[in-house]
Amino acid sequence: MPFLGQDWRSPGQSWVKTADGWKRFLDEKSGSFVSDLGSYCSKEAYNKENLFNSLNYDVAAKKRKKDMLNSKTKTQYFHQEKWIYVHKGSTKERHGYCTLGEAFNRLDFSTAILDSRRFNYVVRLLELIAKSQLTSLSGIAQKNFMNILEKVVLKVLEDQQNIRLIRELLQTLYTSLCTLVQRVGKSVLVGNINMWVYRMETILHWQQQLNNIQITRPAFKGLTFTDLPLCLQLNIMQRLSDGRDLVSLGQVAPGLHVLSEDRLLWKKLCQYHFSERQIRKRLILSDKGQLDWKKMYFKLVRCYPRKEQYGDTLQLCRHCHILSWKGTDHPCTANNPASCSVSLSPQDFINLFKF
Repeated sequence: MPFLGQDWRSPGQSWVKTADGWKRFLDEKSGSFVSDLGSYCSKEAYNKENLFNSLNYDVAAKKRKKDMLNSKTKTQYFHQEKWIYVHKGSTKERHGYCTLGEAFNRLDFSTAILDSRRFNYVVRLLELIAKSQLTSLSGIAQKNFMNILEKVVLKVLEDQQNIRLIRELLQTLYTSLCTLVQRVGKSVLVGNINMWVYRMETILHWQQQLNNIQITRPAFKGLTFTDLPLCLQLNIMQRLSDGRDLVSLGQVAPGLHVLSEDRLLWKKLCQYHFSERQIRKRLILSDKGQLDWKKMYFKLVRCYPRKEQYGDTLQLCRHCHILSWKGTDHPCTANNPASCSVSLSPQDFINLFKF
């Protein structure tokens, strides 16, 4: 089988560059191809010509590759799959192992952010990756991370929802990048330093857009939240799992402020997120000698992690080691696939790829 080099010419023959391209050199006297160009040109000129052409080819090839990557900066180089097989070692049937970057590339996170049940899950996963796992991603995975983050920001700017959540995500990412860029001499980031500086400037631009966002009041003139009976308003407020949302809701109207200060509301919120032992260690009494559940909640949040709640999560099948979104069918050979599935929190998803 002949060897094909980068310039498509097989070795061991002599070629001449013509207006129509490269052609093999033909000896006019013998009518056959010559194996040496010594009779055609001097050795010094021949070596100089080959060196010049070789350098031109290398430069042109690198330029074409760079232009192709630059023109497709926002292109995602991966397949959108509903499930992936997670293997942590090599076997006779499979070689290699699945990494965090590979899983992040192959799973369909771009579509997941459009689902309100999966949005908070993906945002939390992006935040955890930004905190400690950004350097473990490959170059393509890091580019995919920024592409998905851009889609998240654009969605929030359009829907005007989850603004605080994305602000915290961008601030976490910017703080991590500031630390990593200072250590760029240790090759902790993949890619040129100028590219990461540009990404940091983009993050600052997104933060400015979120700060300047103006919440438009809907034109709906029917029944509003404040028109509901007080018992229904309180029942809806009990569904909120973040104390900051209760505080923000209480700033809308004086009547809602009274409801947002309800002691029973904050007590249930503390009991939902924290254990009895944690609560006993952070008791705070009010001026009236009663437990101040609101102050206790914000103090507990600073000391302990809150319980995470998501409408939809990723799940791992313990029988076939397939990772997929909940409710997604995968080729499982178990008699009862539902009993083999385990829901994964965002932190569990990251821990799954720590070998």
